[in-house]
Amino acid sequence: MFRDLIESGWRGGKLGYGEAHAGEAHDFWPGESRAMARATPARQAEFAAGRAAARHALRVIGMVPYAIPMGTDRAPVWPNGVVGSITHHEGRCIAVVARRSSLSGLGLDLAALDPLAEDLWPTILTDNDRNWLSDQQKPLQGGYAQMIFSAKEATYKALYPLSRRIVGFDAMDIAPDLARNRFTATLRIPFGPHRAGRRLEGQLFCRDGLICTLMALPLSTEYGGNVARSADLEMQCFQTETA
Repeated sequence: MFRDLIESGWRGGKLGYGEAHAGEAHDFWPGESRAMARATPARQAEFAAGRAAARHALRVIGMVPYAIPMGTDRAPVWPNGVVGSITHHEGRCIAVVARRSSLSGLGLDLAALDPLAEDLWPTILTDNDRNWLSDQQKPLQGGYAQMIFSAKEATYKALYPLSRRIVGFDAMDIAPDLARNRFTATLRIPFGPHRAGRRLEGQLFCRDGLICTLMALPLSTEYGGNVARSADLEMQCFQTETA
């Protein structure tokens, strides 16, 4: 779905990309089914498809496929030496992986490119986010707010393994650069080796009514830090009250 866009925009080392659909038949590998013991059949199918997409991505970077169980924090437990991310939307599952020698983290998010409800803006958007939105055409602001939401999801998913911190949406500011299919995340708090104020650049792509955002973190040794064992949230990282 987004393979060509991500690969054409990727300028780093080898990135593995995989896709699968929950409507197809995918089996659990050893250790994976325990997390889904009480899940609905639809959720089980989505989980298995996400893992199938991840195994395809591992093959792309020259690794044999592995089981990818869920950790106690609901994060995929990746093989040693690998960073990765899985995202789902309405049965569509996408995964990206890379060797830890190339990147210190990956975060991926897929969502419908629908306007973000304005009653959620105070929870999700910082003042800087809203200042950026105010400079955009009014009819487009809802869709751009959704892009910011997705970019925060992807960035947090990439950063979470470095600090294991559960944070709010105010942990970062997002500024999309639509002309370049990029966005900039400016951290308002530190995450592992990444200090507050650091600017990180991610990718964003729109296709078929969907928005896909990707954050790939450079090696933490560039900032004088060590990387924790990577595991990346597969579901939405931020909890929003909608009721």
